[in-house]
Amino acid sequence: MLTIEPTAIAEVRLISTCWHADERGVFSEVYSRSRWHAAGISDDWFQDNHAVSALAGTLRGLHFQRSPMAQAKLIRVVRGAIWDVAVDIRIGSPWFGRWVGNELSAANRHQLYVPAGFAHGYCTLEPDTEVFYKVDAPYAGETEGGIAWNDPTLALPWPLPPSGPVISDKDRKLPRLADLPPCFDYRQGGVR
Repeated sequence: MLTIEPTAIAEVRLISTCWHADERGVFSEVYSRSRWHAAGISDDWFQDNHAVSALAGTLRGLHFQRSPMAQAKLIRVVRGAIWDVAVDIRIGSPWFGRWVGNELSAANRHQLYVPAGFAHGYCTLEPDTEVFYKVDAPYAGETEGGIAWNDPTLALPWPLPPSGPVISDKDRKLPRLADLPPCFDYRQGGVR
């Protein structure tokens, strides 16, 4: 059983799968191409990624890849917890510049589907958090882009410790949304 909950931005979806428990533990089919296609998510997943963050307050993002290597993502947490964010960066979208944030954790077992045309990032809520995610295109450094995690126009309420985020130098240098050249066009199916 697959449950898809709406978010404030129609294309971003919060997903729950059925977990079966017995004396051995629990089991879930977290992805099935036929079931997901029937539910309207028909991306052809290309690659699986696994990220481990040692410290709570580790912030990764906000990242995206431009066309022709734009990526949809399907994110879940296998240990710990994150606050996961998708920001609409599609020119002409009624949600341009708006964001959706959801807690994903090993305990709640939710997944977040983020289509191409969105910047994505997350902040770990617990130490030793492990994030597993699918992408529908390979990594292509020449097409990667991002938005500053602390862009004041987005006003993202990151759940950070008083010491601030653990963040890469690359992510510290990302531009604000207002300084980002157009990358995706909502009127042309989201991807330029």
